[in-house]
Amino acid sequence: MLTSLRIGPFGMSALVEETIVTGVDVTVSEDTLTLDLSDGRTISVPLAWYPRLLHRTVEERTRWEWIGENEGVHWPDLDEDISVDGMIAGRRSGESQRSLQRWLEQHASRS
Repeated sequence: MLTSLRIGPFGMSALVEETIVTGVDVTVSEDTLTLDLSDGRTISVPLAWYPRLLHRTVEERTRWEWIGENEGVHWPDLDEDISVDGMIAGRRSGESQRSLQRWLEQHASRS
């Protein structure tokens, strides 16, 4: 996809090619979430960034599916969605402690 980009004070513009990066594979270990990207990069973040993943079983963490055209990851058992763009930008879960606590209480019987 080509995008026009304005550069400098005189409004010169240039065409730049925008690459849409998508997910290729997801791996969840005991303490890390790893995402392989379509541009060849691999991003790993601490699982603590996503408490719903951190507090559940390995089996639940491995049951994930792609959102759309591999632009995000969804864990149906955990009601957790993480976008590829969010991981690239280094965004952690925005869930409040209060919401997480309610979720943990609701899912306590699954452990």
